[in-house]
Amino acid sequence: MKKMNNLLEYFEALERLKSGSPVNVPGGTKITNDSVALEAGRKKGSIKKSRAIFNALIEEINQAKETKSSKVKELELKVLRAKQRTKEYRTKYEAVLNENIMLLNFINKKQKSK
Repeated sequence: MKKMNNLLEYFEALERLKSGSPVNVPGGTKITNDSVALEAGRKKGSIKKSRAIFNALIEEINQAKETKSSKVKELELKVLRAKQRTKEYRTKYEAVLNENIMLLNFINKKQKSK
């Protein structure tokens, strides 16, 4: 019974990490076996692949890692697109600014020639 309670604590810790509301580790901590163990109030390395009782937990942790990394990749792609748009707008802004300066110079020369 005690082992099941301990295992439940690990699963609850994993859920807190997945939801971004950990209690024992800093927010934004990568989801790993060690971070789940620390979040559950245990020592690093307490989740061992060699112990059959942890198989389901380790599988859940690996799935959470994949989900998290795909979300990170998606956000990185959004940031990259935003940077590209920013660069395009800056190029357009500088072109318009250059054109306005040329027009002001043209007007200034016309007024001086009168």
